[in-house]
Amino acid sequence: MKKALEDIIVLDLGQIYNGPYCTLMLAYQGATVIKIEPLQGEVLHQRVHDGEISHSFLMMNSNKYGVALDLKTEDGKKLLLELVKKADVLVENFSLHTMEKLGLDYPTLEKINPRLIYASGKGYGLDGPYANLPAMDVTIQAIGGVVTSTGFPDGPPVKSGVAVADFMGGIHLFGGITTALYQRERTGKGQLVEVSMHDTIYPTLASPLGAHYSKRNDIPERTGNRHSGLAVAPYNIYPAEDGYLAIFCITQKQWENLAHFMNREDLLTDPRFKSNVDRANQIDTVDSIVAEYTKQQKKMDLIQGLKAANVPCSPVLSIAEVAEDEHLIARKMIRKVNHPIAGEVPVPGSPIRLHDSPLDEVRPAPLIGEHTDWILKEFLNISDDELSILHEKKVIK
Repeated sequence: MKKALEDIIVLDLGQIYNGPYCTLMLAYQGATVIKIEPLQGEVLHQRVHDGEISHSFLMMNSNKYGVALDLKTEDGKKLLLELVKKADVLVENFSLHTMEKLGLDYPTLEKINPRLIYASGKGYGLDGPYANLPAMDVTIQAIGGVVTSTGFPDGPPVKSGVAVADFMGGIHLFGGITTALYQRERTGKGQLVEVSMHDTIYPTLASPLGAHYSKRNDIPERTGNRHSGLAVAPYNIYPAEDGYLAIFCITQKQWENLAHFMNREDLLTDPRFKSNVDRANQIDTVDSIVAEYTKQQKKMDLIQGLKAANVPCSPVLSIAEVAEDEHLIARKMIRKVNHPIAGEVPVPGSPIRLHDSPLDEVRPAPLIGEHTDWILKEFLNISDDELSILHEKKVIK
């Protein structure tokens, strides 16, 4: 059976995480993704010593074909424009006006290919007061409220440990592209799709913003591992004898199950803990009771018992433990590929599962320019002699 996006050709000018994660998802749904890098490679290659392979690059670029073009040369630009004529989608997440300066902005490419979906991932979008500000994941986290809402009340603001803004931007860009492709089926026309990383962060603040809009001025901006709106208790990371675990009780039944599990039936008749609202108002006391119980027992013993009692919980795993997680392996979210330089390496599979179009094969990320000659021959009918001249002129690699 054909993959969902098998006939779609994507030109991937993305760099780091935002654009490349979007195109990784497109590649995993069967699109032919042509990763176009400068001759020295994209930014992730510059985070390691010469000759080394960036594992972050490997994680973002499976199932893509690698082409290296110098877009600052007229010949390189002409090659890209010829590829644009064949393409369905172009993805870029350069800083604002970069594509305009190269003469590769949407109005220019639309004239060449009116069916093109031109997808632009930006820090702050294409307009608005912040549009011209430099943007990276941490700056978006800072201005978007993530940093302010992360950490403990008596400590400084802390960024998220993961690149939440980059990946939120990439996920939404993927959604925008697939939506635009669906619309093109009806209209026959492509369009500009833009996603601002800053825009994607705002909805994630639902809990702290809910408290703010509700005029709950008693709630600190940072609540540590507690619920962001301090509206649920227990809801925290609790100590065990040999580590930590997460426990939370959203429903009354879950709270009752936890009380029985801890042999604290007295809590069920205590008016301080009658309802979720009551427990949230006694959050320090609730956390103290739960922590006093958990700290005396082994983490995995607690997890086993709590699961049997139908209390939502999970162990706090280290990065090393996550890297070997049996569930991720069983779900084929951790995939092994054989890279010509790095050898066998783990890379992410696809979180998006189409059951009539399974992800059967995962290929390693391309070397810089690995498929340049093949792509230019296959799509543009360029001869070996022409390729030799382009290599000599350092237009391609």
